[in-house]
Amino acid sequence: MADLNMCSRREADEWIARGWVKVNGAIAEMGVKVTPSDRIQIDKAASGHQANQVTILINKPMGYVSAQAEDGHEPAVSLFTAQNRWAEDNARFFFHPKQLVGLAPAGRLDIDSIGLLVMTQDGRVARQLIGEDSVMEKEYLVRVAYHGLGQPAPTGQLVRMDDDDPITSNVQAVFPPAMLAKLRHGLSLDGQALKPAKVTWQNPEQLRFVLTEGKKRQIRRMCELVGLKVVGLKRVRIGNVMLGNLPLGQWRYLAPHEGF
Repeated sequence: MADLNMCSRREADEWIARGWVKVNGAIAEMGVKVTPSDRIQIDKAASGHQANQVTILINKPMGYVSAQAEDGHEPAVSLFTAQNRWAEDNARFFFHPKQLVGLAPAGRLDIDSIGLLVMTQDGRVARQLIGEDSVMEKEYLVRVAYHGLGQPAPTGQLVRMDDDDPITSNVQAVFPPAMLAKLRHGLSLDGQALKPAKVTWQNPEQLRFVLTEGKKRQIRRMCELVGLKVVGLKRVRIGNVMLGNLPLGQWRYLAPHEGF
């Protein structure tokens, strides 16, 4: 059922336990084996239950953690209140505290990063974004400073380049093209080669990253490997869903017509 994107594995277990699933016309039992030729039917009660599940988009500020509270920092879900809903959100859902039940982040965003964070009750959405076989694009705007990585200072631009004298303006002019190529493909983290990334200059101080994986603090660590320091990081897109004009610290529902 999960492989067919009908629901999450957890939901499948719940639906089978409630008798909402039939295989070839017979009520399914937990652990029953099925083949591609078998016919799986879902009761309308399960479909109705699924239709009421919500997915929300939060523009997470700095200082909030994605999941459980830690080290005195509040979790991003604490922003999910009626008062914090974006005034321009026209989704058909009405806020209710029961929507907090089972609401979990579908991916993480570092405490010192801002931007688009998805939280969902829908296992299908979570699987799409963070499942083992997920290749969902995530786009970031990353402001950087250059500390150098053993390269001599470019003639006529800088005399000195070290940790005490980072380059914070017109970084593009001094950052070696070979290191930009490394960011795109050729780096490893935790002993594993990273998947190819799309990395381009958005402006002379800011890079645009598009990744299809999400290792812990991946962009910051990638930048450190090529002599860059991240001084600001904002996620602006996940799949087909854009952060858009959603104000910092506010949230909106994923509309029925939207999809990642």
